[in-house]
Amino acid sequence: MGGGLFCGAVMLAAGFLDQLLFDSSLTVYGALFLPVCLLTALWVRPGDLVVAPVAVPIAFAAGLLTMTDGGEGLGGRLVGLVTALATQAGWLYSGTLIAGVIATVRRVRVIRRRAAQRRRTTT
Repeated sequence: MGGGLFCGAVMLAAGFLDQLLFDSSLTVYGALFLPVCLLTALWVRPGDLVVAPVAVPIAFAAGLLTMTDGGEGLGGRLVGLVTALATQAGWLYSGTLIAGVIATVRRVRVIRRRAAQRRRTTT
């Protein structure tokens, strides 16, 4: 929960700041997304490591909502979001891959540490 909230809040803030400072530059937003993915995967609790690769794409889309240009109304906003997601898929996949790899490596280390600890206590 904490990792998802962190990532979502930071990406929403990044979306608003990008809109204000860089006139909704999707490249800047994508470049800001990568370190957020890294930090999310590093800071999430060991019990919640599965959350990191799931939360980062949701946070990417949530922050992107603040920047999308579409027509008026909900339909226009959704069309703008889908278009932005399609054109920025490289950033989205890269960030998700970063979070997934780091979370997987951390999870393997936790499992190995627990197994070693069990072996020490049983012998």
